[in-house]
Amino acid sequence: MQTLTNRSKVVSDKKMTFLEKIYLPAIAKGMFITLKHFFRKKATINYPEQKREFSEIYRGQHVLKRDELGRERCTACGLCAVACPAEAITMIAAERKPGEENLYREEKYAEVYEINMLRCIFCGDCEEACPKEAIFLTDRIVASQYEREPFIYGKEILVEPLDPAQRIDVSLRQTDAVLKFKENKRLAHNK
Repeated sequence: MQTLTNRSKVVSDKKMTFLEKIYLPAIAKGMFITLKHFFRKKATINYPEQKREFSEIYRGQHVLKRDELGRERCTACGLCAVACPAEAITMIAAERKPGEENLYREEKYAEVYEINMLRCIFCGDCEEACPKEAIFLTDRIVASQYEREPFIYGKEILVEPLDPAQRIDVSLRQTDAVLKFKENKRLAHNK
């Protein structure tokens, strides 16, 4: 009977020599490799004291942006939740009440906005899907915890502060084409 492929190999039943039976050459080779690694530069760093440099477009913790007047940009349209492949984003929409014009940009806003950071894969699809440029991924690292509950980030963690000095700069996350598009104030999106 002929084989289907030519990948078959002939196995030899060669007898081992005395040195091969006591494994000394193999042990010596292994020790030599171990000694070589002692004198190489270490790949690890002492994290709290030293910090590794990240790329300018590193995708870290999310932030919900505010506009120039300090109002929340998110209108609870749900496009970020639909675009999320990990289904990590949930929200509940609410209507803006009279007198809340300084808090929310549109008539509809996200009363509850949560991201399950354990499910999130930091792909950036949510920031691409958002028509109001309300959500961005920053260069901040998501802090580790021992329990699962603290990884569900609500608006109290995600929304940036009211103080303009404490806001997060996301201009490095935007391409030149996007920044050029934003300069055109005739478009309703940029008003």
